[in-house]
Amino acid sequence: MRYRLTFIAGLAIGYVIGTRAGRERYEQMKKSAREFARNPAVRNTAESAAQTGRDLAGRAYHSVSDKVGEKVPASVTARVRSLRDRNGGRNGEDDWGTSNT
Repeated sequence: MRYRLTFIAGLAIGYVIGTRAGRERYEQMKKSAREFARNPAVRNTAESAAQTGRDLAGRAYHSVSDKVGEKVPASVTARVRSLRDRNGGRNGEDDWGTSNT
């Protein structure tokens, strides 16, 4: 699915760059994209996908940490902890501005 979205985004960008329709068509496409992004169904889908990703990442983290255990160097462990602490104070929002609801 990720590759399909990337392909579609590439087509859209290529069209915008290569079009000879001018500024009016560009503004129309920009408005359509903005309306699409503001659609509640799209936002809910994006948020649920983000939540699923966070859940899977948490499970993967626990699975890997159980298997690797004490084999990870202390410098890597400290870096992961510092990143987790730095990103922990987001009040329920990720980098994309979606909430955890």
